[in-house]
Amino acid sequence: MIGLWVPITVSAAFLQCIRTALQRRLTASLSVDGANFVRYVYGAPVAAAIFALVALVSDAPAPLPTWRYLGYCLLGGVSQIVATSLLIHAFALRNFAVGTAYSKTETIQTAIFSTVFLAEPLSGAGWLGIVVSLAGVLALSVGSKVTLRELLLGWTQRAALVGLASGACFAGSAVGIRAAALSLGEGEFLLRSTMTLATITLLQTILMAPYLAWRAPGEITRVLTSWRSATPVGLLSVFGSACWFAAMTLQNAALVRALGQVELIFTVIVSRFGFRESPSTRELAGMALIAGGVVTVLMFR
Repeated sequence: MIGLWVPITVSAAFLQCIRTALQRRLTASLSVDGANFVRYVYGAPVAAAIFALVALVSDAPAPLPTWRYLGYCLLGGVSQIVATSLLIHAFALRNFAVGTAYSKTETIQTAIFSTVFLAEPLSGAGWLGIVVSLAGVLALSVGSKVTLRELLLGWTQRAALVGLASGACFAGSAVGIRAAALSLGEGEFLLRSTMTLATITLLQTILMAPYLAWRAPGEITRVLTSWRSATPVGLLSVFGSACWFAAMTLQNAALVRALGQVELIFTVIVSRFGFRESPSTRELAGMALIAGGVVTVLMFR
């Protein structure tokens, strides 16, 4: 039987696909860091409102935060910010495609971290599904830009190391989010997930605001004056994150991230309908591999 985490994760992937498309338009008027800050500064109040609403209608009391919980939230929030910065840095390097490819190892690193730090190992079929879907992700995201020889021999390149570090931070973020939600006990999953979302989004806003003010004076003002175009991005981001957090509260973070790779399938479909182009053989193969990996994860995890 398919668990509740499955449709929640698919919804998160779809919302992230749309949010990413809208966020790219913001870079015309904002820096990359400014466009990322939109997710936090516009999302934090909505995340707090979602948690307050869930707590209001819930019959169970809201869980009490602990220092351990706050530590996990800090790990999840900071890791996500650093991961994004590293990925952007990888784009600026000479062999950026190699860096991008290695950043896609996020799902495998999440599985390793979940096993080591959360004692949530995957079955052999679960590992197989993650590896198969990773192959599909690589086919879709880097394609002909990186050869198999470059992938196998280029792991010591600076771009590859930055990509690996980015993937490790994204994995650390996923594990931190799940660990934070689990540390709140066995209460209602929506209470725990929305509380974790509100806490991490607030922490990210508090941490990134002074950094942005230091590195790009005036950028915060531009973020606030761009509210008409930024608000939809912030809303989609926080609702997508609410789905990610809920799914990771219910299920192993590695399985959630593996299923979440369907975002790339959504991206190809949206782009093809938008530009009225037929998908290439490589893209079809990539989507088939992702679908095969997802089916393996769902049926034999």
